[in-house]
Amino acid sequence: MRVLICIPARHKSSRYPGKPLALLRGASGKARSLVQRTWEAAMQVSGVDRVVVATEDSLIGDAVSGFGAEALMTSPDRRNGTERCAEAMDALGGGYDIVVNLQGDAPLTPPWFIEDLIERLAAHPSAEVATPVLRCDGHALNGFLEDRRAGRVGGTTAVFSEDGRALYFSKEVIPYVTGRYADDQMTPVFHHVGVYAFRPSALESYPQWPIGPLERLEGLEQLRFLEQGRQVLCVEVDARGRRFWEVNNPEDVPRIEAMLAELGIE
Repeated sequence: MRVLICIPARHKSSRYPGKPLALLRGASGKARSLVQRTWEAAMQVSGVDRVVVATEDSLIGDAVSGFGAEALMTSPDRRNGTERCAEAMDALGGGYDIVVNLQGDAPLTPPWFIEDLIERLAAHPSAEVATPVLRCDGHALNGFLEDRRAGRVGGTTAVFSEDGRALYFSKEVIPYVTGRYADDQMTPVFHHVGVYAFRPSALESYPQWPIGPLERLEGLEQLRFLEQGRQVLCVEVDARGRRFWEVNNPEDVPRIEAMLAELGIE
């Protein structure tokens, strides 16, 4: 099985322009760009044949080449990371059994999240897309709720059926919960981790589908699959004691830096 990891890195982010080049300091105080830290996370995943960064911006492309990664220039007209991954797969000539979209704002993604995702998609031939979900403890959930109270868009949450089929994804906290959980208490809310594993046929079809009302309202690219009636498999992953977060807003940078220091990541 041949596996490609594609890291889409767009300069013109509406919430955080230039985000891939934002500097994050690690445990030693050394700063590396967000896109470099995400690429370093991808390079730790076993069983992967190739890792590329797909971008529309020459500054990002030059930065990626500068730290020794493979940059692939894509059209500025791509509407999201999944469309950018589809273009990258086509430009590389295909030949992959699974293509992973590791979004460029997720440098804390543990390698086993992606390894579990690839394994589960390979074992479920009816699924066209697989994506990881992480059960929130009270600490994570309370952070989500605080972001929403402050008017910030934090992480994305997911609800799914007993057999793992995705029912919905939202930037709101779903399902609705009352009260407050202790930091170490498990909750019924699942954090959607921004990684996708695609079968090439599904990824190839994706850019041809129109943006539906739910994708437009939520700004979540994975909803296009659900609106097209396609099966998305949610794979529950184990954080193994690690905290996880993405860089969604500039305010997330110190939060990520604190986690890098906690994990001892240089």
